[in-house]
Amino acid sequence: MLNRERITDMHLSLGLGGSDIASRLKFMQQIGVDSALVGPPCDPEVGYYEFPVLMDLKAQVEAAGLKVDGTSLIPWRLCYKWMLGLPDRDEQIEKFMQTLRNMGAAGYPLIIYNMHALRFYRTNRTLPDRGGAGGTAFEMERVKNSPLFSSPGIDASLIPKEYHQPISDEQMWANLEYFLKAVVPVAEESGVQLALHPDDPPVPSISGVARIMREPEAFQKAIDLVPSDFNGLKFCVGCFSEMGADVPKWIRHFGAQKKLFFIDFRNVRGDVNCFNETFPDDGKENMYECFKAIYESDYEGGVHPDHAMKMDGDTDSRQYWSYAIGHMRGYFEALQTEFSR
Repeated sequence: MLNRERITDMHLSLGLGGSDIASRLKFMQQIGVDSALVGPPCDPEVGYYEFPVLMDLKAQVEAAGLKVDGTSLIPWRLCYKWMLGLPDRDEQIEKFMQTLRNMGAAGYPLIIYNMHALRFYRTNRTLPDRGGAGGTAFEMERVKNSPLFSSPGIDASLIPKEYHQPISDEQMWANLEYFLKAVVPVAEESGVQLALHPDDPPVPSISGVARIMREPEAFQKAIDLVPSDFNGLKFCVGCFSEMGADVPKWIRHFGAQKKLFFIDFRNVRGDVNCFNETFPDDGKENMYECFKAIYESDYEGGVHPDHAMKMDGDTDSRQYWSYAIGHMRGYFEALQTEFSR
């Protein structure tokens, strides 16, 4: 029998950023959110998250009675050089390490990063779904002949023309290993976990650039590259579902190793070559079984609803976040009841 008190170790999280922090925090309190995944502002000329900014956001979160989970994805322009293996990548890596030092000093336990050098990619942002709500979608057929380095999520002009060449799996793995060998010791010293995000979509490549975090086994390989208690993953239920993986199985696999550092909780329909995001109760995954696997893994971090479906009149996504958080809270209470018998 599991101890009911374990329920306090795992918590429901929501992103926090932008200008209206006070209003967002009030909303998070009202819908029963426990913690915040912070997206700090970052001056591109500075190139890292500054300590005073981190401290100010943390103070606001804690004043609202919430925990700080860590920081979300760093801006692409601050990490593309080491992802692509460009000659001056060391400068960006050093600034990433300064971010880690500042986060550690400010008491932030985690940072999310990724290796999808062309970023998050969708071919439709508002595919009609249940009741006319809109969700993002991806069709590989529409991008299979895309020009090199073409992506709506990047500024290709920042990449020197001589480096506009296809990048293989081997090159991307070498870039990741180089990065991890540099930053893991600093993460350990700072007490900040490195949570590696899956490629989304998890296809072999887009626009000539390999997407190496596209299958569950790749995360085990990444963890084993530089073994450390601070080298783990952000487990995205939606991405693993897009991969065609047995999602609860892989939650338990990484949970047993204590490598689940943060979890995104969304549902999808379709497969890796043609899928769309949908409501948590309306996709191909049994989300209760996924949540149960998280619960049974003695997971102690944040569970986040991830991307919002676009609902009528929901200009700031608060209707969707209320629905998604309530949905997860229901799983929480059901599991608490089940395992306390």
